[in-house]
Amino acid sequence: MAFVWYFFSPWYTQVGYQPYQPVPYSHKLHAGDMEIDCRYCHAAVETSAVASVPPTQVCMNCHQLAKKDSPLLQPIRDSAVSHQPVEWVRVHELADYVYFNHAAHLHAGVGCVECHGRIDQMEVVRQEKPLSMGWCLECHRNPGPHLRPPDQVTNMRWAPSAAHVELAARWIAERGIAPPTDCWGCHR
Repeated sequence: MAFVWYFFSPWYTQVGYQPYQPVPYSHKLHAGDMEIDCRYCHAAVETSAVASVPPTQVCMNCHQLAKKDSPLLQPIRDSAVSHQPVEWVRVHELADYVYFNHAAHLHAGVGCVECHGRIDQMEVVRQEKPLSMGWCLECHRNPGPHLRPPDQVTNMRWAPSAAHVELAARWIAERGIAPPTDCWGCHR
């Protein structure tokens, strides 16, 4: 019984995981208050399997002027001078034996909020969803409630309309959305 309990607990699924980062980056400020689109920092998310951690130059695009003397940003400035990346700690990490493609999910119309939660409200990013096999399969078996228009995938505030069920059925047909539910779909 303890074995089963462990594999359904936050200790296994990492829900609530919130590691210390070398720079206190506020997604609430950047993605929320300033409404910077996720794709500005995570530029590869639409073309790659991974969202990618932003390189230092992305930070410096703004911080050459904004808060350029802040002591909290010293690791960013040091990275820019040394050409050594900031050692960010990945928050949402799947096991090595799991294949996941961000681009495929975004092109299908799955919003960032579905897997990452309301990042735009987090001072410090934490893992909100279990990212477990069962959790993923639940969405793969019934993707409709998790879909949105492609131009809204990074909009954390988007809410479905009353006609969402019909729209989702149309999107599934038009986009040929058929998420795999067999082992091979995610374990390659």
